[in-house]
Formats: sequence, structure tokens, C-alpha cells
Amino acid sequence: MKSLKLTLTLIATACALTTAQAQQHGAHEAHDTLMGDNDTIEQLFTVAAASPAVGSDPAARGERMGPWGFDMTGRDLATKPGDDFFQWANGTWNARTEIPADRTRYGNFDALRALSEERVRAILTPEFLSQSKDRDAAKIGAASRSFMDEDRIETLDAKPLAPALASIRATKTHDDMTRLMGQANGGPFRSLFATYIGDDAKKPDSYTIYLGTAGMGLPDRDYYLDAKFDSKKSAYEAYISSLLSMVNWPDAASAAKEVLALETRVAEASWTRTERRNRDRTYNPMSVAELQAYAPALPWQTLLNEAQLQDAKRLVLTTNTAVPKVAAIYQATALPTLQAWQAFSVIDSKANLLSKRFAKARFEFRSATLAGQPEEGPRWKRAVEFVNSVMGESVGRLYVERHFPAESKAQMADLVGNIRKAMKLRIEQLDWMSPATKLQAMDKLAKFGVKIGYTDAWRDYSALTIKEDDLVGNSQRASAYEWKRQVARLNQPVDKAEWGMTPQTVNAYYSPVKNEIVFPAAILMPPFFDPKADPAINYGGIGGVIGHEFSHGFDDQGRKSDGDGLLRDWWTAQDAAEFQTQADRLGTQYDAYEPLPGAKVNGKLTMGENIGDLGGLSVALEAYGLSLQGKPAAVIEGTTGTQRVFLGWAQVWRAKYRDEATRQQLVSDPHSPPYYRVNGIVRNMDAWYQAFDVKPGDKLFVPSTERVRIW
Repeated sequence: MKSLKLTLTLIATACALTTAQAQQHGAHEAHDTLMGDNDTIEQLFTVAAASPAVGSDPAARGERMGPWGFDMTGRDLATKPGDDFFQWANGTWNARTEIPADRTRYGNFDALRALSEERVRAILTPEFLSQSKDRDAAKIGAASRSFMDEDRIETLDAKPLAPALASIRATKTHDDMTRLMGQANGGPFRSLFATYIGDDAKKPDSYTIYLGTAGMGLPDRDYYLDAKFDSKKSAYEAYISSLLSMVNWPDAASAAKEVLALETRVAEASWTRTERRNRDRTYNPMSVAELQAYAPALPWQTLLNEAQLQDAKRLVLTTNTAVPKVAAIYQATALPTLQAWQAFSVIDSKANLLSKRFAKARFEFRSATLAGQPEEGPRWKRAVEFVNSVMGESVGRLYVERHFPAESKAQMADLVGNIRKAMKLRIEQLDWMSPATKLQAMDKLAKFGVKIGYTDAWRDYSALTIKEDDLVGNSQRASAYEWKRQVARLNQPVDKAEWGMTPQTVNAYYSPVKNEIVFPAAILMPPFFDPKADPAINYGGIGGVIGHEFSHGFDDQGRKSDGDGLLRDWWTAQDAAEFQTQADRLGTQYDAYEPLPGAKVNGKLTMGENIGDLGGLSVALEAYGLSLQGKPAAVIEGTTGTQRVFLGWAQVWRAKYRDEATRQQLVSDPHSPPYYRVNGIVRNMDAWYQAFDVKPGDKLFVPSTERVRIW
């Protein structure tokens, strides 16, 4: 699930195109993650800086949530479960919890991320690394020291930007600028077009090149086009002017206006996030010659040559109708404006690697203004994220050695097996699906791959040079290393063993092209997973997560791939129509939710995650029932087994958000806010009504005939 931009977190090599970027820019294949996060390398710094100190919550200490897995002290018993289940389960926790000043949100995800950060911090100490025999220990230490050497960074100030800025100033024509944009992958520059190499949705055993539009510096096109974000847009213009002024760009204020005007034109031509979710619309293969004819305003071979893709014969356009429009905008824009846009983009992307004046300016806009974060966190947390971003799997190898017992992997495998059985049973019992489609669904379910904890094939960073006295260079070389690795894959079979997340990442995901679900080690902790907790809590926690990821294979977009990951229509027309009817009903429910005055959930944008949540918890509850083998569940502190499954789900979504962070999530994140991931789901489940005696007149009550039942 990616619900809060969430990302998330997918840790990618510095400045390389991550999954979230692929989603943002329209690259076709993207993982469906459990929790969304800002996960470009620049945004990773903000996420890292936002973690609270370990010790404030049991989860942040790696401890059980109460004696049997649920924190009973966090409930608000003055509220009826049927009126507000989230509040009943979490209200006292909510009242006593403050969002730390260096965070835009705080909840159990964040507590676990704080724990993961502290553990990685311990790995990065000279004492540990000097004794480690890991092949990459020295590089990891050099990467960490390069980020923590503040004196050197202050002395250098803007000097690390000089080569890139000189190249920008030296451009004389649009073709020159196109060459720089071609170096966006693996280089310091930016592009109005995002290029991404990923599994081919219609040839799942092969890699292909995806191409879509990019170029916007605000979180979403709505920030340019919706009047309610006018103040943010004005602040963005001031931020552009400020960064350009810091490098003595001529007439920075005027240039900032032109840059903003350019990005606004790009926003007008770009697809909405809801449109970019449609996997049928975002698969448009073309030859390079066909692309040139389709979007003639840009010399595509020039761009591809600079991207090391000179031998490319075929690309898949994602936001295809936007590509010629943005190419035309590019060609019609004066070169000085493009130079200013490119210069700002380079500065912005590297600001957190530069002296305090750059880092502060970026924090004040991107974290404080856009997301409402009052204070920046300590530097060591940003160092942790930086090292994770450049050598994440090597750090993960050390993390697993210290913090992931083999028995956890075995117990998770058992849970996954039980959830799979429950999913199979529920498909068999569907009254709206025909036998023909059920047969295909069963085949897909049987072919689901499962990855737990960590990779068995760690990445080789031997070709990556890391220097302790060259922070920006380390970032750039890591980006170049990653892009070279991606390009080299084009003539190779798809690496089925590869992971899209590192072990120290608190998240989970489903890949539709690989048809696999993945659970990194760091999420396999309380409150999600606790081998010694009451089983019902585990089924409501990690069981709901497992079910969520299984359900992604059958959500409105995941269902479009078959068991081999091939994007094709394997549904009968009637079954597809029945599914869509139920999905639309769920979307209508979510469209009505209004977290802040005038700011509503987008039921279409969040459709896949909402289906994942509803299917996930439904399957987890079914699996818990099967696990009892006909025996009655114990009553613990007055709670039944079924009640505890729902409590386990509610507990993992304990979270508070700053208003600005919520506003940003609602337009840019395909996950619903946590409050609705609880209340919006349980009100559609018959078992919840029975477990908590919910009656007509209760605020969450939905008549039985109007409840959404998909999986």
C-alpha cells in the first residue's frame, strides 16, 4: 500500500528513478506498497529527518504492544465502536501522542522506522564497522563519514554544483539542452521526460524501457492548477528564486517566474494521478522512429544516446498523449528559461548534500511549507538515509545478521500459507464470479511468489566508488552506478530474485509483473508481527498486510495481469462488470470522506489500496478462523478472538498527521489516510457488526445490502 506517500519506503540508489518516481512520472510498472512515502533521494532526507526518538513507544523499542499484543490503554471507551471504531481502538493513544517537531506524522509505522534508523545508526559506527568482516564495511563507513563531515561541506558550499551549472550555462541550443536532459538518469541533470527500465508488462521475462512525462517540482499537478494551493505555488516561486540567487543566477526573481510558468504549462499537459493508475492506458509500445513521428518537437535519438540507450529499438510510452504536448512546450520555451529550470532542478536535488544555507532553504519549503514540519531532525538520521540510499543492500546484509532471526522467516512463511488458503476459499465461495474466471484466479493465486525478510542474492557494489571526502560525488557516482546496472539488464532475462526494497525498510509490496508479494525484515516486528503475541493480533496485523498484498493481485489494476505476470484480460465480460460495480461502490464511499474541510479522499486514486485493505482484512479474518480448527477462541481481557483481529488491524494504523501533510497526501498518494483505512473498511465487513454489536443508528452503520464485498 502506498497510502501516504508512502511511501515509503522504497530505498533506491541515490537519484536513480525509484518506484515512486515511476508512478509519479507515469512509468508503467510500479509496486503496490503497504504504506506510501516520499522516496526520491531528495525526499528521503526529509523522511529521515522526521523520525522521533526511540523510547516513546513499545514499537520504537521493538517491544510487544501490551502483554498479549494490543495496547489496551490506547482505547477510548467513551466512544462506541459503531460510531467511530478508529477512535474507540486508538482514541486515548491519539490524545496522549504528540507529533514530534521533526515529523509531519507519527504512528506505529514511524515508530518502527525510528527503530530501524537506530539500528542502522549502530551499524554505521566506526566501532562496529572496523570489526566487521563484511566486504562493503569500508565503503559504508566512507559514505557515512562523507555525510557527517559538516566542516568540509560548509567549506565547499556551492562548489560541488559548479560543473553541472557550467554545463547548463554552456548550452547554446535546444539540442544542447536535450543532451543534458538525456543525462538525467545517472547524471546530475533533470528532464521533462522520465525514462525507466523495468519488467515488460506484456513480456514478463524481459526488461523494457518506459518513457513518460516529468518536470514538475511540486507534489502534484493540482498544486499548479487548483486555486486552493495558490499560497504553496507562490512560496514555490520564492523558493526557486532563492536557490537561483544562491548561485548568482542572473535576474533570479524573473527567472523564477518563468520557471514556474514553464512547470505550470507542463502540469496542464500532464495526466492526473488517477489516469496514470490505468495499466491498460499506460502501455503504449513504439519504435524510436514511431516516437519521433508521434512527438516530432524533440530529437529523441539525441536524448536516448545521452541516456546510454543508443541501441534502443522499442519503448513503452506511459502517459502517451502528454508526451507530444510536453515536447512541444519544451521546444516553444526560450532557452534561458530552460537553463534556469535546469539550474534550479540541479540545486534543489542536491541541496541536502550542500552547506547549511542550501539545506535550510530546502527544508523550509519542502518540509515546513508543503508538509507543515516545524523542525528539522538531527543530521545523523539524514546520514542513515543517505547511506541506505547509496548502498542499501549492503547495509541490509548487516542489518539482517544482527536483527532478523531465522525463526521469524519460518513463522511468516506459515502465516502466508494460511492466508493463501483463506484467499483460495474465498474465491471458491464468490457468488458473483463465474467458474471460468475462478479457474484463472486460482491459477494466479497458486503462482504468487513470496519473499520474506531479505534477498538471497545481495547486490554487488564493487564497481561503485565511495570517497569519504566527496559527498556530492558519492551521490552522483551511486546514481551513475545504478543507471548503468539498469541499462545492462536490457539484454538479460528478468532477475526474479531481485528485491524492490531493502531489509531495513518498514513496508511491503506486491509486484504485478512478477506476481509476487514481498515483506522486508524491518516490518516483521510488533505491532505487525510478534511470534509471542496472541495469534488474533498477528492475523489482524501482519495477516492483514499479507492479505492486503495478495488482494493487490486482484484489485482494479493488479487483476489485469495473469498468474505469469502478463498484462492481459483473463476475465469474462460479465465478471469484469460485476467487479467494477463493487469497486465503484467502494469508491463512492471513499469519495464522501473529508479529513479536512474542503479536502476529500479521492476514491478513484485510492481504489487499489482500498480494495487491498478490504480484501486483506477479510482474508486475514477468514484465515484466523481456519487456524482455530473448529475450537473456540480464548477470551482475553473481555475480548473475543474476532474482536482482537479487528483490534490488531486498528492498532497498526494508529497515526496522526499534520494538516498540510494530509492535504499533500490527498492529492498525491494512492493510499487513504489511516483513519479511513480502519473505519472505511470495517463498516463493510459483516463480522465486525456481529463482533461489536453495531446497530442501525450507529454512525458507521451501513445496511447489509449496501456493504461492499469483493474478495
